[in-house]
Order: sequence, then C-alpha cells, then structure tokens
Amino acid sequence: MTTVETVILLDDDGTRLGTADKATVHTAQTPLHLAFSCHVLGPDGSVLVTRRALAKKTWPGVWTNSVCGHPAPGEEIADAVRRRAAFELGLELADLELVVPDFRYRATDASGVVENEICPIYTARAVGEVRPNPDEVMDHAWVTPDALRRAVEAAPWALSPWLVSSAPVLPLLAGSRP
Repeated sequence: MTTVETVILLDDDGTRLGTADKATVHTAQTPLHLAFSCHVLGPDGSVLVTRRALAKKTWPGVWTNSVCGHPAPGEEIADAVRRRAAFELGLELADLELVVPDFRYRATDASGVVENEICPIYTARAVGEVRPNPDEVMDHAWVTPDALRRAVEAAPWALSPWLVSSAPVLPLLAGSRP
C-alpha cells in the first residue's frame, strides 16, 4: 500500500488554507506550503550535511542541510523533523530546538520545478550513527560550522538554495564568523 504524502498549503501570511498531494504540488507554479529544515549537530559541535540522492525530483545530487521535509496535516513540526530524520538518516534526535521560526524562500530548480516554502529551521543533536536511506541521501559529511559557512560563501551553486539563503540568519553559522 502506497501512502500519499500531503503538504499544508499556506496563504501569504502563513495561514493554513488546506492540503495538497506532495507528488503533484511541486511544479513550475508550486503554491506556498509549510516545510522545515534541521541542522543536526555532532557531539564535537560539527554539523551534518547531506547530499541529496540523484533520484530526488528537485536539486538531485546537491549538498544541503541535514534533513528537511514537510509536516503532515495534524502533525507537530517537531514530530515531523524526528520522523524525517529517522527515515532519511536512520537517526534519532535529541535537544530539538527551533532557531529560525519565520524562514521563507522561493527557488527554481534547473528542471523548472519551484520550491515555495515557509520553512522553520531547527537544530538538534544526533543520537547514534547516521545510516542514510539511499533513496534520500547519497552521501553525508560532518563539517565544522566555519567550514560550512565558507562553503556557502565560496560555492553557493553546489548547495541547496534553502541552505544558502538561510545561512545569514542561522545562529549556527553567524556564530562562526571571525
């Protein structure tokens, strides 16, 4: 049995309008919807970055934050973050913290598919070892916050647009500036 994944549609001020099938909503005219991003931290303060699987519809093969996704209708965003971390990374999270509640972006993939999201950003601590789901993540690395900031500055074209556009407001990266 295939489960239909839905996204929560939003109006311009963030009010929930309804839901739509995730598989059909991401087009050249993607409506504004709710998502989340999470930066997972290691015990040494490093940050987990992941490379999106080549089979992903948008930004395949691109390096990005640790995990991202969409909450289901009626699901708390924090629960959705934990669910996706388990699914994408085989990872349990601790110390989940909302760090940028009002991040929003719109970006167009090379294929013409648009992402249009209100995307609260979280940080969390990794519990256990990363066991990536190859359908979601083709590679991963632990990097220092400073190295991630430098990568955003030096090679934004190699990173997801949501990682690049959120970097200036991320306390994690702002704290690593000289």
